[in-house]
Amino acid sequence: MLDCIEIEPNGPATASVIWLHGLGADGNDFVPIVDELGLGADHGVRFVFPNAPVRPVTINNGMPMRAWYDIKGMAIADKQDAEGIRASADEIEQLIAREGERGIAPERIVLAGFSQGGAIALHAGLRHASPLAGLMALSTYLPLAETLPAEASEANRGVSILQAHGSQDPVVPMQLGEASRDHMLEAGYDVGWHEYPMQHQVCMPQIATIGRWLTERLPA
Repeated sequence: MLDCIEIEPNGPATASVIWLHGLGADGNDFVPIVDELGLGADHGVRFVFPNAPVRPVTINNGMPMRAWYDIKGMAIADKQDAEGIRASADEIEQLIAREGERGIAPERIVLAGFSQGGAIALHAGLRHASPLAGLMALSTYLPLAETLPAEASEANRGVSILQAHGSQDPVVPMQLGEASRDHMLEAGYDVGWHEYPMQHQVCMPQIATIGRWLTERLPA
C-alpha cells in the first residue's frame, strides 16, 4: 500500500479526503492548504495525502520521480500510459478500502487531486463500485475518456464533481480541462466548473471554493 501523510481531525474521523499530488511532487504538497479551507472545528475529516511511486518519466528524459503514470509526449493526453493509470487507480482502491476498515463508508469519502493526481481521482472515482461523496479535479483532465462508457460505475453516475482550472495554465491547457468537462457533462455527470486567472497552481479564491464544497459534501 502507498505510504501516506495523514492529518487527523480534532475528534473522531467521520469522513476522509484522499488527495493526490501532481507530477514530481509528493504527499506534502497540499498539507498546508488544510488549515486554509475554513472547515469547522468539529469537521471530523481525515486528510490522506499518498505519495505516488517513483518511476521514470519519458517527457523528463526518463528521470525517475514521483508520478502516478508516465507522460510519453508533449501533448499529455496523447500516447496515454493506460497500464500506469490503471495501476495507480488500483492503489487508490486500496486506500478507499483501508478507510472502510477504519469505519469510513465510501459515501463519506472524497477523492481529490491536482494535475496527474486529479486525473487519477477522476479515473478511479468514476469507476468505483460504491457511491462516493465527491470528486475534486484541479488543473487536470479526464484520462482514458474513450473507455469510460464501458467502465463507468452506475453507483457514481450522480457523484458531485468539482473541477477547477487556471485560464493561463501552460502545463495542462485549460482547453483540455474544458474538453474533459464537456465529455463528462455529455455523459450526464454533475460537474461544477470553476476557472481562475492563474497558471498551473491553486489560489486563495479557489481554496475558499474548495472549503465550501467540502463542507457541503462532508457535513459534520
